[in-house]
Amino acid sequence: MRLYLASTSPARRALLAQSGIEPVHVAPGVDEDAAVAAVASALGRDLTGPELVAMLAIEKAAAVADAPLADDAAAPAAGAPIDGFVFGGDSAFEVDGVLYGKPHDPAVARDRWRQMLAAGGGTLWSGHCVIDRRRALDTTDDRPGGAGRARTAPPVRTVDASGGGPLGLAGSVADVAPGGSGLVADGDRVVAVDSAVLTFAEDMSPEEIDAYVATGEPLEVAGAFTIDGRAAAYITRIDGAPSAVVGLSLPVLRSMLLRGFGIAWHDLWAL
Repeated sequence: MRLYLASTSPARRALLAQSGIEPVHVAPGVDEDAAVAAVASALGRDLTGPELVAMLAIEKAAAVADAPLADDAAAPAAGAPIDGFVFGGDSAFEVDGVLYGKPHDPAVARDRWRQMLAAGGGTLWSGHCVIDRRRALDTTDDRPGGAGRARTAPPVRTVDASGGGPLGLAGSVADVAPGGSGLVADGDRVVAVDSAVLTFAEDMSPEEIDAYVATGEPLEVAGAFTIDGRAAAYITRIDGAPSAVVGLSLPVLRSMLLRGFGIAWHDLWAL
């Protein structure tokens, strides 16, 4: 069973590999800023954390799942038809009601660290979307799951994406509270949002901030930190799945596959 990773994040790919899954890596090519701006304009307001990460996760997964397929199905390489599940993910860090993406610039990263330390911590929002693109299904299989397939129904909250307005299916997980999670299904896709509340060290000095930013590590990650790198020493507590902070919640992804499609986690292991 193949899992296609619609992401350019090396952290997500490494996290899956460490869990025994070797995903097929496909860049989604989504203009995230434009996508967020379009939905925010239609709504007439900024997106919340759960809305933003769920919407972008859906956009990324759909960009790969709905792309034209080549004819060569011989190998799970570039150009081969998709045959399996497509995963899209996105993350954002929220501090005192403000959402932080990738800082890019060292000065911005230093300023964000000062704000995060002043607040004491924040909430990491992690959006997930899994789209079923299996090319051949056994219709005699009586296992649970198979969102949108004949004779089956996903044991997750089933919704109609059209009821979410400009947000679509992402609107159905907009009520997730900090530290909580939610899963919904519609047709051939399952969408989820997970979150983790982080607490930072109270005694982190300006010199430590400068030293960390100088490494370049925080510049291209949501919230300007990673827990699987140099910033781990500055995070004193995580309430939630640690993997959600890295880039995707492994427990939630497992639940999406099992409860939404009847696929066991070990079915994706590279043996």
